Amino acid sequence: MKMSKMFMPTLREVPTDAVIASHRLLLRAGMIRKLSNGLFTYLPLGLRVFRNVERIVREEMDATGALEFKPSVLVPGEIWRESGRWETMGSGMLRVTNRVDQELVVSPTAEEVFTALLRAEISSYKQLPITVYQINTKYRDEIRPRYGLMRAREFTMKDAYSFHTDDESLDKTYTDMGGAYRNVFRRCGLSVIPVRADSGAMGGTGSEEFMVESEVGDNNLILCPKCGYAANDEKAACAPDPITQGPGSAPTEVAFTPIKTPNVRTIDELCTFLDTTPNRFIKTLVYQVSNCELDLSTAPGCAVYEKATPEHAAAYYPEVFIAVCIRGDLDVNEVKLAANLKASDVVLASDHDVERLTGAPVGFAGPVGLTALPLVVDLSVEDMHDAVTGALATDLHYDHVEPGRDFTAWLTADVRTVVAGDKCPNCSTEFYSKKGNELGHIFKLGYKYTKSMNMHYLDENGKQQNPTMGCYGIGVDRTLASIIEEHHDDDGIIWPMSVAPYQVVIIPIKYAGSMAEAADSLYSELTAAGVDVLLDDRSERPGVKFKDMDLIGVPIRVVLGDKNLPNVEIKLRSEKDAALIPLTEASAHINAVIQKELASGEESAS
Repeated sequence: MKMSKMFMPTLREVPTDAVIASHRLLLRAGMIRKLSNGLFTYLPLGLRVFRNVERIVREEMDATGALEFKPSVLVPGEIWRESGRWETMGSGMLRVTNRVDQELVVSPTAEEVFTALLRAEISSYKQLPITVYQINTKYRDEIRPRYGLMRAREFTMKDAYSFHTDDESLDKTYTDMGGAYRNVFRRCGLSVIPVRADSGAMGGTGSEEFMVESEVGDNNLILCPKCGYAANDEKAACAPDPITQGPGSAPTEVAFTPIKTPNVRTIDELCTFLDTTPNRFIKTLVYQVSNCELDLSTAPGCAVYEKATPEHAAAYYPEVFIAVCIRGDLDVNEVKLAANLKASDVVLASDHDVERLTGAPVGFAGPVGLTALPLVVDLSVEDMHDAVTGALATDLHYDHVEPGRDFTAWLTADVRTVVAGDKCPNCSTEFYSKKGNELGHIFKLGYKYTKSMNMHYLDENGKQQNPTMGCYGIGVDRTLASIIEEHHDDDGIIWPMSVAPYQVVIIPIKYAGSMAEAADSLYSELTAAGVDVLLDDRSERPGVKFKDMDLIGVPIRVVLGDKNLPNVEIKLRSEKDAALIPLTEASAHINAVIQKELASGEESAS
């Protein structure tokens, strides 16, 4: 391509809302433009990079034996009703109705689509396992899209789905996909951190996220420097840390005793009032829970809630309230809580609901005598003794409360937010934390969709079975943006060779006479050799050309000038120094550099 034919509207100034490097540089380099809030258009240079990232993803998916499909972006709402996610996905899902009043969804993800497609085609165990994938447009109606391609409303994802007759087969594909993901990100020049993660709205029994470190990351990563334990804080667990001495460290036979605490509501106020520490308190919080799928029929207080039985699945509860107990110096992790309750969402109850359900003002709730609500108890409370809790009455707390003796949990679970300084459950080393952005996520979905959507096959004995299922997603746009976040400097982008819009740019100091002839000759040689090459034939000052090429990040720059001919100056974008190479050897030298750069990426991915 010659620059005189290229559309590359570079910018000196960028909008003030472009706060991260990738957003700023993609705009400045003329690679994307904002069409509306959360909606972007790829311009020619940006689209070339996008296609290269997409190619790498496709090659690694094909290498696993996955088969590519191309479903529609608009999908029938009825299949989302079958799975139950029409009700639970919430306002992030864009629903539309066509002229014949058919409900449609602008696809935010494709579990329903592929389950519906394959249930009509798969009838025998002989057709399994099978892995299918798409690289397609998605839409999620983000409340506050930001950071350019990192969190847009419309985006492109690769999502793959596997169907199996047993868990052993699913485990193998899950492992293979994890390896393929590592290859994708290495080939793109990215340093990823694989972490344990929550399955969220996707459901399932196990998942792993692939994160890149980012100052503006949406995720908090909990990492062990010794054994390599890594998890999103929505999933991270830690070693128990019971009180080892002092009040609250040993069981007590003393009966719980009421103590007057006038206008003392918070943990800090209680610590001052009782001259003790937060880890001696049991904090009780009331949550409103949406779409809980656990059986609450025998839980305390649940007789007041109406059980709903939608067509898609077993009974679930559209709205309930529960109480959560946790040690006073810890915080409840609401994602963990929702996962343990198999709920779509949990939020702290309003003051009005707290008072209505506990019979006491906010700040005086406690587990002793609480019969109006199911009680979820964090694991930290199991190790507590001789504790202080709210007494379900104004200006009153209980002292000498003994968990297990004075109250009983309906559900005991890990709902604690793990933070830096907590200890690793594997080796007891203190954790540290980093901010990260998710690029890919793999799930073991199990039977969540194949059962609710009635997908069956006949096994070896002719019996009808549901296949078990896996799901594997990569954000293509976010991967592209993350490459820039990791590979840039003050002058612009530094693309790895594998994804660069062009591998080489030829810059004649002046596109005329012998310089133009030499530039055209080298351009023809490289093009014939299959190199993606850009020839800057503009009538611009050399400094302008150099600045533009540094900005757009072409990996190899070849400069031709009267002073150096018959030699040319070859410089890598990632290096400071240039080399003089005879023009007659330039094509072979450039090809060797390209192959070396590509091979280093392939070797690191092998």
